[in-house]
Amino acid sequence: MNTAPPDSQAASSVSPAADTPPADPSRFRNQRLKLLAVLLVCASPVILSYLFYYVLPPSGRTNFGTLILPQRPVPELRLVDAEGKPYRFATHLGQWVVLQVDAGACEKACADKLYALRQQRTMTGKERERIDRVWLVTDAVKPSAELMRDYEGTFVMRADAAELAALMPVEPGRRLEDYLWVIDPMGNLMMRFPADGEPAKIRKDISRLLKASRVG
Repeated sequence: MNTAPPDSQAASSVSPAADTPPADPSRFRNQRLKLLAVLLVCASPVILSYLFYYVLPPSGRTNFGTLILPQRPVPELRLVDAEGKPYRFATHLGQWVVLQVDAGACEKACADKLYALRQQRTMTGKERERIDRVWLVTDAVKPSAELMRDYEGTFVMRADAAELAALMPVEPGRRLEDYLWVIDPMGNLMMRFPADGEPAKIRKDISRLLKASRVG
């Protein structure tokens, strides 16, 4: 009776996977580099707007807005819309966002900012579709129907005041309500303007940002 030697039986039970060559580390490294390259290409317009607008501005030019450093990604804030439904700020990714923070009653200074937001967007001409106007309401008061009608197109959400205070830096003696805030298309809080600042200067800064980040 012929039987296979023990060594032969052992050899036949070895999994084919044992003959598979080990993974090439360089292959995974190349894949990571390709992914990074894709991310850089997608983010390059915004990165260039920071670089050429704030780091390497043309000689003799001054900027009115204050750059916020370090970079502050906007977290998943606890937001609700006018119907009380949860709202994700990430909805605005890909857009430049100019926003204000105010109470729902919206006194004159608040209404003036809403007007300024609308004018800033309108005056950017063909670039206006790249800008979203946002009003973050910090109390339980519902803005009036008349106000909502007058400033139709403004995204209005209720936000937690403490969360906003932790995210948005202000100068000593100032409040969140004293500024207009800018968030870039990647979702980073990147700049603030004094709300009572000269509209023409604010518009010029926003126009430069849009121009510097234009694709094509």
